Amino acid sequence: MHYREIQPTAPLEPIHSGEVDIGLVWLPVRDPDLTVGPVTHSSAVLLMVDAKHPLAERESVCLEDFGDCTVLAGTAVPDYMEETFNPFHTPAGRPVPRGQKVSTWHEEMTAVAAGQAVTAVAVEAAQFYPWPNIVYIPIRDAPPCQWALVWRTSAGNPLVHAFAEAARDADIGATRDTTS
Repeated sequence: MHYREIQPTAPLEPIHSGEVDIGLVWLPVRDPDLTVGPVTHSSAVLLMVDAKHPLAERESVCLEDFGDCTVLAGTAVPDYMEETFNPFHTPAGRPVPRGQKVSTWHEEMTAVAAGQAVTAVAVEAAQFYPWPNIVYIPIRDAPPCQWALVWRTSAGNPLVHAFAEAARDADIGATRDTTS
């Protein structure tokens, strides 16, 4: 079985290409060629901004604040998945401006640190990717992001199915919640 860290800018590409057999991907995944396995955990959603950004001093932000920001876009993220982190419209219906497209996580963090745009991320990003000049702010009205194992339906094999079954048996989705 093959594993590789999947870039948030193109979360389904390594699965579609067969580069990986199974991936841990945020939901929703609506591709008819992919099987969505067990949910592994939920994550709070944070806004990643440059330390000099006008929102950087706040204790939290809301989804309506996105209308005043320019957000990054991934190069190969389906709109329905991008909406999980970076909505296209605020709750009041204002459009959320899009900035440059990025193709790697490093490009994403570099663009944010340079003040070119902001982006929403899972809480784990703040834990694993602390950068100088980047601030992570809770989004108080963003629903938690759910993560699940995903694989190509046509390439499901005994190892993939055993891995998914082990995750189901461990009931990790019920025991790991990173939303608080």
